Amino acid sequence: MSRFSRFTRWRKTVVSRMREAGRDTGAGFVEYAGLMIIIAGIFTLIDSLGLDGLISTAILNAVQDVIGG
Repeated sequence: MSRFSRFTRWRKTVVSRMREAGRDTGAGFVEYAGLMIIIAGIFTLIDSLGLDGLISTAILNAVQDVIGG
């Protein structure tokens, strides 16, 4: 068996595995759960530091500056 044919067979195997429809099954859920954990942590941090009123006031002021209110 020549070296070229081994490489060709290996390449075809890799390409076929990369193109399979179900290769990322379950990955979306894990990424979504991780994102939800990060967002919950940020909200908990904002609430525990008492920054919620400060952030709300800053957003309100910025919106009023834009709309001229």
